[in-house]
Order: sequence, then C-alpha cells, then structure tokens
Amino acid sequence: MAGRRIFDEQDARRCLAAAKAARGSLAEWARTHGIDGRSLNAWRVNLSRRGVPRARALAPRLIELVPATPPSSSAVRYVLRVGGVEFEVGDDFNEVGLRRLVTLLKSC
Repeated sequence: MAGRRIFDEQDARRCLAAAKAARGSLAEWARTHGIDGRSLNAWRVNLSRRGVPRARALAPRLIELVPATPPSSSAVRYVLRVGGVEFEVGDDFNEVGLRRLVTLLKSC
C-alpha cells in the first residue's frame, strides 16, 4: 500500500523536516509514517528547485555612441599678430589659455 499523499506545501515541508531530523532515508521515514514516498519525493524535488535562483537576464544598458571627428591631416593654425609680436595656436588650444595670452599681450 502506497500511503497517504502529501496535501500541500506546508504538509510537505513538515514531513521533509521530520524525515531529515530522523536521520534515516526519506523512503524509510515515509514507509514508517504511512506517507506515499513518491509524493514526498516529488515535493522534495519541486521545493529544491524553487530554492535555486534562476539565471536572470541582464538588464539592457544604454551606451551612447558619439561619432568622433577624425584628426585632420592638415592641422589648422591661427596666427595672431599684435604689434611686433606674433602668436600661433591650433584648434586644440583651449579658451582659458587663449584668454591668458590675450591678457598678457594687452599688457605689452
């Protein structure tokens, strides 16, 4: 005779905890207590699968792609002539540096 089936998750957890505490095999415990061993084992397998986290899909990330301007083969140069002083800068010269130099030239 197979024994009684497990009613629900709470019943399954209670039986599995008792079987584990008895330190015997699950089949022996089920037979001794009149429980259907196949039903108890099916609950054990299903509950163990619930405890295993599924691999989560990675959340999509937004990566902004900005086209880079290729370096020009002919570098643009700017020449500033004030009085007898000549100053030459390229496109890569920053505004702060240019202000300092113009201020310096004004003081001359």
